[in-house]
Amino acid sequence: MRVDRGGLSPVMVGRDAELRRLVRLAAGPGSQIALVAGEAGVGKSRLVQELLDGLPADTRVLVAQADPGALGRPFGLLLDAVDGLAPAGSADDPAPAGSVDPDALRILGDPGHSIVERLRAAAGIVQVLTAQPAVVVFEDLHWADPESTALFERIPDLTGRRLLVGTYRPDEVTRRSPVAELLTRLERRYPVTHLRLERLGLTETSVLLEAVSGRPPSYRAAASLHNRTGGNPYFLEELLRAGGDGGLDLERLCEQPLPWNLAEALRRQLDDVDPRQQRVVEAAAVLGHRVPFDVLAAVTELPEYDLIVVLRDLVRRGLMIETGEDEFGFRHALAREAVADQLLGRERRRLHELALDALLAAGDADPALVARHARGAGRYDDLIRAARSGCARYLAIGAAHQALSLAEMGLEEAPDDLELRAGAARAAWLANLLHDAWQHTRRWARDAAAPADRSAALRLLARVAWEDGRREEAKALTEEILDIIDQLPRGAERAHAMGTVAQSYMLTDRLPDAIAWADRTIALADELDLPGVRLAAAVEKGSALLSMPDRVESGRTLLLAVAEDAEAAGEWLTAARALHNIIGIVPPSSLADGNELLERMRADAERAGFESLAVAAYFEGRARFAMDDGDLHAAITALEEGHRRERGYLRTSRGTNYHGVFLTGLALEAGDLDRAESVLATLTGPEGKPSLAVLGLVFHLACRRGDAAAAEAALDDFYAGVDRIGAPYGEQVHDLVAAGLAAGLPGKRLRPLTERVSWSDAAHRWRALVFAQLDEADGRAAEALVGYEEAAGSPDLGPAVRASAHAGAARCLIDLGHVDRAREHVAAAAEALARWGGWRVAEVDALRGRVGLPAPAAVGIDDAVLTPREREVAALIAEGLTNAELARRLYISKKTAAVHVSNILGKLGLSSRTQVAAWLQRHRPG
Repeated sequence: MRVDRGGLSPVMVGRDAELRRLVRLAAGPGSQIALVAGEAGVGKSRLVQELLDGLPADTRVLVAQADPGALGRPFGLLLDAVDGLAPAGSADDPAPAGSVDPDALRILGDPGHSIVERLRAAAGIVQVLTAQPAVVVFEDLHWADPESTALFERIPDLTGRRLLVGTYRPDEVTRRSPVAELLTRLERRYPVTHLRLERLGLTETSVLLEAVSGRPPSYRAAASLHNRTGGNPYFLEELLRAGGDGGLDLERLCEQPLPWNLAEALRRQLDDVDPRQQRVVEAAAVLGHRVPFDVLAAVTELPEYDLIVVLRDLVRRGLMIETGEDEFGFRHALAREAVADQLLGRERRRLHELALDALLAAGDADPALVARHARGAGRYDDLIRAARSGCARYLAIGAAHQALSLAEMGLEEAPDDLELRAGAARAAWLANLLHDAWQHTRRWARDAAAPADRSAALRLLARVAWEDGRREEAKALTEEILDIIDQLPRGAERAHAMGTVAQSYMLTDRLPDAIAWADRTIALADELDLPGVRLAAAVEKGSALLSMPDRVESGRTLLLAVAEDAEAAGEWLTAARALHNIIGIVPPSSLADGNELLERMRADAERAGFESLAVAAYFEGRARFAMDDGDLHAAITALEEGHRRERGYLRTSRGTNYHGVFLTGLALEAGDLDRAESVLATLTGPEGKPSLAVLGLVFHLACRRGDAAAAEAALDDFYAGVDRIGAPYGEQVHDLVAAGLAAGLPGKRLRPLTERVSWSDAAHRWRALVFAQLDEADGRAAEALVGYEEAAGSPDLGPAVRASAHAGAARCLIDLGHVDRAREHVAAAAEALARWGGWRVAEVDALRGRVGLPAPAAVGIDDAVLTPREREVAALIAEGLTNAELARRLYISKKTAAVHVSNILGKLGLSSRTQVAAWLQRHRPG
């Protein structure tokens, strides 16, 4: 079966939706037709192979594939497909299933028979070989002979249940190609499903690199390899294959030359270009990814009209594309590399010099282009000037990654340039590449001689340390800044340094000190007319006030005013931080208000180029607001979307993904234990040690799985973690106590948790709930009832937590003989959990019968509560399939399978996979 062009990646990436459509077509009635289009190497054959690998065992498969020379061989696709199949037997030796009639095969290959006779014979062969159900594949129809395309058109008329799949490259279909007429006729005669495969995006490239290498790639490696290959899976896998089997080094691979087979395949595209086209192609190969028309004209010295004619032809052939207004580039970046590698060094330098002179003469050219050509031309003074100006320019417009790339290009030639080092440090921080920011900023601080330069470096270094979890180093850096402040004149840098101290004290909860230093900074900023510094210091003051129970409204009012003033002044980062702190520290007055602030924060962070607020914090905020609204499914969906977006910005320094802990907690809420376990396995803390949150999740998971021994061991680890790391918080202790009691742990084993919490005034509702849980476990129903009812009436707790408090109060009231009051609590809990799921819902459902309430309203399997895909997944869950087995059966990733399971449990209000089977049985139609 020649379709088997197995890729290097163990999983197919980025084609789940297309595969699902093909699977549905294969399972459909009668004849179905699917046409899969895409450029060479984009994954058409891999998609077909994944389809064939997952077909039921009784499905008959016939695969035919055209070759570049197939036009001269009538019925070449079918003849190749049946070559080697057993001939039909005699009357005494019956033919095996799927054998070929020798008479029909003879007619097919005999040019003495009319084309109609031969077409009829070909159709008869296909009919016999593909008794229903069947899948027939014609690969590379753009190379197919006219007779084979006529047979393809005839196959849907054959009797039986059959999926017909054709693949082709649109850029190789011309008016004279037989497939061009076929595509038109098929549309007229039959319903046709069209699937267009595009190149992989940066996120999907990251996923593929992780699948092949076994570890998440750095942002640099993912972006570099994506840019080199343009997201073409074949090119990407060929580069990876060239990297060898032992310890694939993605960073080194970014700089490796093309493997010879790939380079040769790319150069073959230039076999028949004329000299003028060759001249343009070679110039474009050296000039870069995006070449301005005027620069190309200056370098090739072609008249405008002639250059337009050449470019039009190169675009038509699919070798080049128009990347923007008056900009052109290669369709595949690797094709550009292959052409450039053939040129002599002197040729490349000459072309770079011509391009550089044209750009400098034009004025106001893109600094990145100037720097690139200056480096290629060996004019390093021009390179340094362009890198400095370009880094500042890109930072000003929020293009952090571009600024970092340009600064690092300059640093390769001038590693001691403090301006470039400072630009690289700030750009890496804004891009959330914290490891790179740490390295650049440390070098900047080490090389800075003047107190002002050293202060600026220490300020950023302290900020990076806080964000990277280096708390002790951050505190030490703050002390260094305090020491250096007195050496600074009363100027801008002194004001900035004072603001950093205010921020550090705010982050360490030294709130009066934070406010005092912020006020001092504001006073100096007003004296020196530094509005940006004033606004930044006001953020620290407002954030400190928000954290003081009696000053919350003052802090909120101040931060809202700061955000408005900062937006008006174009201080986007300051505005985003002010809004983020309002959202994160104090719950908004309403969900509408919260969502409005969240969208403003995202827009401001994007303008500043600050990735951590524009992506990660934004989706986390959406998830938290969904939880406040009592919608578990929406919360999980928001976090999944954030996680998906984050894959395109994989960090070099974080030991965990930004949303991992939160997502694991929600999976445990929903009862999706497999999903929780899979995410939990990716989480580590600083220096590879688990954080307190991770230790708590490990305990919670063991409890929900009913593994008492593992739960006991995990609880010991958690207690040790508290001693090592610090106190847990109220919400975490509530979850852990609930899980431990559900697993059968005695209250006395869990009560030490309450002794390790620093119960603040703001956490008294959590304290009431946790002590109520433990009092109930100890049999003190009356005492527990007081705490439960206090928590149930608290607007500070989310609806799901209040529902658990209502359920606890109901249990206590039942024990105390007050069933009527208990019924009211159960009804309130059920209402609060209307859009929730998992263990809390199961807890409430278990109380319904005890208080005389009916079971939850039955929802039919065909009702809108589950989507068609979720109904399909639910049926497989009922069969006992694990997430891995679901992924293989449905041709999806394990992550996607886990999301489906989580969504189903959440929508149905179930806490385990076994409950799904019972639910299906109860709601089966008829």
